[in-house]
Amino acid sequence: MSNEYSIYLVEDEQDLAQVLKAYMEKEGWSVSVFHNGEDALKTAEENKPHLWILDIMLPGMDGYEIIKEIKKNSDIPVIFVSARDQDLDRIVGLELGSDDYLAKPFMPRELVIRVRKLLTRIYETGNRLPQIIEITGYMIDPISRKITRDGEMINLTGKEIDVLLYLIENKGKSRKREEILEYVWGDDYFGSERAVDDVIRRVRKKMPRLNLETVYGAGYRIIPS
Repeated sequence: MSNEYSIYLVEDEQDLAQVLKAYMEKEGWSVSVFHNGEDALKTAEENKPHLWILDIMLPGMDGYEIIKEIKKNSDIPVIFVSARDQDLDRIVGLELGSDDYLAKPFMPRELVIRVRKLLTRIYETGNRLPQIIEITGYMIDPISRKITRDGEMINLTGKEIDVLLYLIENKGKSRKREEILEYVWGDDYFGSERAVDDVIRRVRKKMPRLNLETVYGAGYRIIPS
């Protein structure tokens, strides 16, 4: 499939919508902006996008109502953005079938990275993460990005969770440092590959029962059992 993906952005803050559109179009994606759900859904009847980005607080139909309509006829991935109660929105979004959630305010570059990861995962690898992941006793919610073991919360930073989820998506397969860097930090990152080693070290310390192996000369991998 071509990397020229079609994205529908439903956001009533017009200045923010134009900024996000500009950032995503630099990636080569086709971005259509809508300021209400009714117009977006009507357009989608004829031309379905590869991905929806939905604000939750919208005039008329809110994001919850829009995703319900989307999921009636398709399994197109959805990213929610919201400035409201983060935990509540993440939980409701998970129940309604969203694939990711981003709390306002956020940097436009962060949204670009999340979008790229989701598009790659679904359309290029065909690997959509389950709603709840269980691995070596750890319970991982990829949308709320919460991790528990035996009822105890494990607090990881954003980059630690991103690296963890990437390795879980490719569990059993080794991934080189440069691959992890490009996927998690973005292809415009020019820092040291040691950033990956630092994140791996912290993940191992916080999740000591995780089978996270170093494959010498080939990077890192997670063994499921």
